[in-house]
Amino acid sequence: MERIHRIKYQSKLYELPYEVVYSRRKTCAVSISAEGKITLRLPLRTSEAQINRLLLDKQSWIIRHYLEAVKRRESRPVSDLTDTQREALEKRYLAAAKEYFPKRAAYFAPLTGGTYRHITIRDQKTRWGSCSAKGTLSFNWRLMLAPPAVLDYVVVHELCHLTHMDHSKAFWALVESVCPDYRTHRKWLKEHGQSLIL
Repeated sequence: MERIHRIKYQSKLYELPYEVVYSRRKTCAVSISAEGKITLRLPLRTSEAQINRLLLDKQSWIIRHYLEAVKRRESRPVSDLTDTQREALEKRYLAAAKEYFPKRAAYFAPLTGGTYRHITIRDQKTRWGSCSAKGTLSFNWRLMLAPPAVLDYVVVHELCHLTHMDHSKAFWALVESVCPDYRTHRKWLKEHGQSLIL
């Protein structure tokens, strides 16, 4: 369910839509997608007072990251391809991704541990990769437009989730052991991911 949070920032009032997602998690978290979508992930019994306190505590962080996402979205390059040209290119990149990602996963898997069962390639709007509890890895074909080292970082990231299904210190330590400069690649995706379009 979408709600509205009002924030006054630099003498301007912003009405920011946000979504609340309840689950069996134990902590509250706020996330902002590359498109600027704000999501609150909350424990099942979170009260309205707790939600309001979370929004207030995170207000500076929310408005800063929201405006950054809007700026990136507005500066995103506009493609001059026709729909037919774009569809043809996407099919080629998709086919290449289906061949390339399994090779990179097979290369890094001995270094990260864990066993994956299947790899799928998708066209996700806000995610570069994912790892299911059953060992299925999913990757966004648009990573084929990124520098190879950035693509490899995402592959390593998801492979490490086969051992640590969280973003704990142990998870990041494993990522770093295989990809020492992962912070650089993660930053690149955050800053340039929206430019990976045809």
